[in-house]
Amino acid sequence: MLKQEAVATRMLPEADKRIQYLVGGSDGVKDFRPFVPFDELICDFLNSLSAVLLADQSARIYPDVISFAYWCRKASIAKLKKDFKETRARLGLGLVFHIAPSNVPINFAFSYAFSLLAGNANIIRVPSKDFPQTQVVCRAINQIFKDEKYKEIRQGTVFVKYEQSDEITGKLSEKCNARIIWGGDQAIQHIRKLPTPERCVEIAFADRYSFCVIDGDSVLNADDNTIKKLAWSFYNDTYLMDQNACSSPHLVVWLGDIDVVSKAKEKFWDSVYELAVSKYELPPVNSVDKYMLLCENAINLEGIVGFKRHGNYLYRLDMDNLPTGMDAIRGKYGYFYEYATQDLNNVAHIVNEKYQTLTYFGIDKTHLLDFVINNRLRGIDRIVPVGSALDIGVIWDGYDLIRCLSRIIDCM
Repeated sequence: MLKQEAVATRMLPEADKRIQYLVGGSDGVKDFRPFVPFDELICDFLNSLSAVLLADQSARIYPDVISFAYWCRKASIAKLKKDFKETRARLGLGLVFHIAPSNVPINFAFSYAFSLLAGNANIIRVPSKDFPQTQVVCRAINQIFKDEKYKEIRQGTVFVKYEQSDEITGKLSEKCNARIIWGGDQAIQHIRKLPTPERCVEIAFADRYSFCVIDGDSVLNADDNTIKKLAWSFYNDTYLMDQNACSSPHLVVWLGDIDVVSKAKEKFWDSVYELAVSKYELPPVNSVDKYMLLCENAINLEGIVGFKRHGNYLYRLDMDNLPTGMDAIRGKYGYFYEYATQDLNNVAHIVNEKYQTLTYFGIDKTHLLDFVINNRLRGIDRIVPVGSALDIGVIWDGYDLIRCLSRIIDCM
């Protein structure tokens, strides 16, 4: 009887001082055999990770770490497993190499968890920036790995940190069964030139664009408490990541009669501004960048019919038409483009494959789904309420990651 071959991959020698090993070491992934998706040991490990992070005082100052910790809880993973509903036999692909984005501190942890749930060994390149969240999560993982019951998972986990290097990335790509790349379009195109094995699965989370749709009547009829909650939710979707996240909206589309929308705008934006002033840290250099963007838009952007500045914390550009290249027109640090219409179909022409998330308030989600399906749009992979833009999950950018990172064993 042939013995099943385990994944055994040696990384670069420890003497390479360009590489910092945050979890695991230079001997790499050893004696690893893939798990079935949602294996009990893996689910238990993630629940333990959740408990350690939630008990860590230093983690509590980072909302993204706490969100990740709650996502890893037993009840959360159990729901994902229930929703998976796979009737065919599956195993993880083997070894997955992750290249995390440089602008989102916690994505590396989610990427690891998704692949782990699919049953894989993992080598994760964390952001080269010194995000404190990276240390918090890696410290928690190392603490849990002291428990021998997680030995198999430990042997299949390596977290590395290094500056951009084709040599190192190329070596880590040579043996992987899947490669996950998070980053801008140019970075992804560059990394794709580095070869992988013939059957390697590659998933690229490239640059995307997102927008928000708000019903004017719903805002106007909402009480003060509802508006405050809406403003807080919108703030979390946008200001928390300086509008840098692919799922953070840049454009706000207002639905309704022009007079209603005009009053609704003031009610909504006044609440957002009040929150931003009290919560958002806006360094002077970012204020200058924001003002420079306004000047560039005033010179180059057609369709501007109005502008309102709420101090340095909130800029709004009102537009009477949306160009087909709207996905290249982006705000930052609390800078938003607005468009009003009575028919959402009037914005269908701008939606291309760059569009990722549509957040909404006061609109039936089935109406929004019909908007995507009936117009046969090439973009919009997510339709979620305002406040959920940054809630990453196992289905992301239109990919079912558990299925993409595992293989079917067809038995007839």
